[in-house]
Amino acid sequence: MTKTIKEPSLLDALIPLICLIALLSTSVYFFGEDSSYGANQVALMLCAGIASIVGLKNGVKWKQIEDGIVKGISMAMGAMLILLTVGGLIGTWIQAGIVPTMIYYGLLLLSPDWFYVASCIICAVIAISIGSSWTVAGTVGIGLIGIAGSLGLSLEITAGAIISGAYFGDKMSPLSDTTNLAPAVTGTDLFAHIRHMTWTTLPSLTIALILFTIIGINSDVSSSATSMNETISVLQDKFYISPVLLLPLVFVLLLAMNKFPALATIFIGALIGGIFGVFFQTESIIASVNNPDLPNSAALLQGVWIALADGYSASTGNEMIDSLLSRGGMSSMLVTLWLIITAMAFGSVLETTGLLQRIVKSILSMVHSTGSMIAATVATCIGTNILAADQYIAIVIPGRMYKLEFHKRNLDPKNLSRVLEDSGTITSPLIPWNTCGAFMAGTLGVATFAYLPFCFFNLINPVISVIYGYTGFKLVPLDSSEVLEQATE
Repeated sequence: MTKTIKEPSLLDALIPLICLIALLSTSVYFFGEDSSYGANQVALMLCAGIASIVGLKNGVKWKQIEDGIVKGISMAMGAMLILLTVGGLIGTWIQAGIVPTMIYYGLLLLSPDWFYVASCIICAVIAISIGSSWTVAGTVGIGLIGIAGSLGLSLEITAGAIISGAYFGDKMSPLSDTTNLAPAVTGTDLFAHIRHMTWTTLPSLTIALILFTIIGINSDVSSSATSMNETISVLQDKFYISPVLLLPLVFVLLLAMNKFPALATIFIGALIGGIFGVFFQTESIIASVNNPDLPNSAALLQGVWIALADGYSASTGNEMIDSLLSRGGMSSMLVTLWLIITAMAFGSVLETTGLLQRIVKSILSMVHSTGSMIAATVATCIGTNILAADQYIAIVIPGRMYKLEFHKRNLDPKNLSRVLEDSGTITSPLIPWNTCGAFMAGTLGVATFAYLPFCFFNLINPVISVIYGYTGFKLVPLDSSEVLEQATE
């Protein structure tokens, strides 16, 4: 006799969530900034266990839960492989002098007063061109972080500017995967979706740029000139600097612009970085291996191998520059991968046992107006980003669940696709255990909660979306002919 699966109660659904909040808070209390180095992972696995027990109580078989976990983790496998290759790219690009060259010319061109707003604009333009916030952060972003450190500017604000610009461009680019996913889920034309997003996205970016400008103008940059000159001198002394070393950056961006697969693009970029290092930083790589018994060719191979695996270790004699350039390597991403795996396990258990759907159902029961429905959609996307730890799930699940409700209220599906992006896409890098939050923190070297307050675009965009919902501003009704057509189907 087959055991009937009992529908979870609201209390069932809330138990793992309450436990997660309690354990993550305890983790931060005990370990502070080091909580992401194991403590948060333990909390997520414990809560996955608690959610599993609730599911078993309701009749869900362990095999179903286990298969759900494997499926959930496999969904994030592409992101995890990209994360590993970005680690390798950072290592070889620093070793090859590509990142130092980006820092060098950036210091010559970018004014400290306008650095934050310029960083945001640069990342926005490039992200629109290539459709990938991750590629922007993993290439241009690491150079901008290095420039900020050299100028004595805030790394946290710089990371916020990079992420704000990168996610604006990613969201508005027809080449972006999330920009294609949202209209696909809701049944909207891609370019109609992009045009409709401009009403919430452009005001959000404008406000963000104003805030970055105000912060930059009011920042203390009195020591920037001394720090900049010292950094330029050290970079010239320790690395071969030339515009030629910017070619790998251009090549990677061209690949991304032409929709070459992200994993292959980053991997090729990492290998090109190794090759450029062999040709342009030959002596420094051989010296870093420090094995006179090895032939030069073998020492160069070993040096590049080390950069790919464990990153680059700088020894310039300048503590600040050493801390900026001693980064990268696939091994540097392992803790981040651990975080993603445990987060996906927790989110998968919630989805497999029906607990996530039960929470959304309760939210829907409180929807009584168009404004509250849009606010509920935003809250659901953010909540799914927190619980399921993946932006794609945060677009697909709310999109499916709210599609009929938007239709009932005579709203064009492009309203829903816009809200999904205003909340599901945009808030994903603000959650430490989300794949996007983990990626940005690991790539830029700034903790998620440290850069979060300065991701102005990502924080403002969902708020504007909710305001539009309550005021009815730029909410497009469903075309009358479409309503008639769907009613007769």
